[in-house]
Amino acid sequence: MLSNKRIQELELVMEFEKVEECFKEVSSWIENVGRKRLKETINLDDSLEMLLQAQKQFKEFDLVASEYCKRGQEALKKMNQWEDFSFVDVHSYRAKLQTYGDQLEEFCTQLDETRHRVSETVRLYEFFDKVRQGICCTEEGIKS
Repeated sequence: MLSNKRIQELELVMEFEKVEECFKEVSSWIENVGRKRLKETINLDDSLEMLLQAQKQFKEFDLVASEYCKRGQEALKKMNQWEDFSFVDVHSYRAKLQTYGDQLEEFCTQLDETRHRVSETVRLYEFFDKVRQGICCTEEGIKS
């Protein structure tokens, strides 16, 4: 039984190393690319045309960022099997996983919020543009 326990521990450590490598890549991308790009979308342009261009660029970024979020979440799911083990040796691994998971969750939440904010801002600008066009047409009709 002790031998089986040790084999399971070794298998988990090997699995953790694979998952940790994935998390390091995801974490590095989040810190070096993802967060910077999210910050760039804080100040959206004043014209509908510029806003639509920013939305297009964000959508391209969003595809890549969503893929990184998905990869990180899948790696976390793989490690859910650790919950079944109560070895003292795995506590340090769980702490690392928790740190990665927290970072991933925070970034994915910010990504969702930014996606919603960009979409809503574009909708508002489109609405105001239609209102402005309607007012202009009404004014032209009155002058005629």
